[in-house]
Amino acid sequence: MRPLRKLLDRLGPHFSQGGRLHSYQAIYEMVDTLLYSPPDVSRHQPHVRDAIDLKRVMGLVVIGVAPCALVAMWNTGYQANLAMQELGLPAPADWRGSLMAALSIGHDPDHVGAAMFYGLLYFLPVYAVTILAGGFWEVLFAGIRNHEVNEGFFVTSILYALTLPATTPLWQVAIGISFGVVIAKEIFGGTGKNWMNPALAGRAFLYFAYPVEMSGESVWVPPVDVVTGATPLAIGAERGVAGIVEQGVTWMDAFLGGIQGSLGETSALACLVGGAFIMYTGVASWRIIAGVMLGMAATATLFNAIGSDTNPMYAMPWYWHLVLGGFAFGTVFMATDPVTACVTNLGRWIFGLLVGLLTVVIRVVNIAFPEGIMLAILFANIFAPTIDHLVMQANIGRRLRRSA
Repeated sequence: MRPLRKLLDRLGPHFSQGGRLHSYQAIYEMVDTLLYSPPDVSRHQPHVRDAIDLKRVMGLVVIGVAPCALVAMWNTGYQANLAMQELGLPAPADWRGSLMAALSIGHDPDHVGAAMFYGLLYFLPVYAVTILAGGFWEVLFAGIRNHEVNEGFFVTSILYALTLPATTPLWQVAIGISFGVVIAKEIFGGTGKNWMNPALAGRAFLYFAYPVEMSGESVWVPPVDVVTGATPLAIGAERGVAGIVEQGVTWMDAFLGGIQGSLGETSALACLVGGAFIMYTGVASWRIIAGVMLGMAATATLFNAIGSDTNPMYAMPWYWHLVLGGFAFGTVFMATDPVTACVTNLGRWIFGLLVGLLTVVIRVVNIAFPEGIMLAILFANIFAPTIDHLVMQANIGRRLRRSA
């Protein structure tokens, strides 16, 4: 931290304006508390003390999402190397290909190390731009309000980056995270006061603002100008499960993550491993996850029973819904956001059931939009306060009747 302190010592006078608290000490404290535990903690009675704090909670979520990030890097490199091998294409002449050649790393899709490194070269720029752009807004609003920069942005940044295709233009990455941080979070007061998940809000903004770069058949396998192909979920919307299997994609492929899709959403296994960890640590509510699963399974089974001669998505079983698209990722890491989800136990069940039901309804009924988990969670975020209010009012009513 000494180099940082020296830099802030030099920049300090520029942040001092008419006695306002924009001094370098405030900025130093913001960065210091972001990296280390703050010194102003309770040490004596009668304060309630606990080993857990915001920093530790966010750290546990980052650990939980780590398997998705690792699979994201491997699968991105694997899909790119596999496409180049099948099409007989030479190594790309961009900076990634040059670096791979300089390090004597080939493009063998079966080589895990080569796939991981090549995928890392796509993931790192996306994540770096997310950190820089989103971090700028976090520090700016913290400085204006004289608040500390909290650790919540680390979780937002990694979740946001993992929801994007590997080929997303970096300027769009910056715009999306800026929208999520500013519009969905900071203008409402910052961490703990946002009414929807900032990472999901940024991703939704990019989907509707730049649909060509966020969906379609040319955004999933880099390099984008050479390889095209629909995701298994998009294929299922057109031809059902039979069409997915005809493309050589098995249920186990989708479960493990070796399919086309957004960076961190392809592996249901990685999502479930991370989900088990954050549920075990108490960070995520198991009631929400169970509710989403039950809502999805019940709604999918209902559509299976109804059937359709024109829409193949009616026949998609619930276990295929589980492993396709961003369902597992959204269920584990987005729906369980403690700020934007319900906080009462019954409310969490209702919230989860609503997300699962809406996801399948959007996927099946609206075949033009096969991915439904993103909109389902955002829609449920809007009604989460109302659900909690109704649950608490019902509890109050029952207690009043018992005591009458």
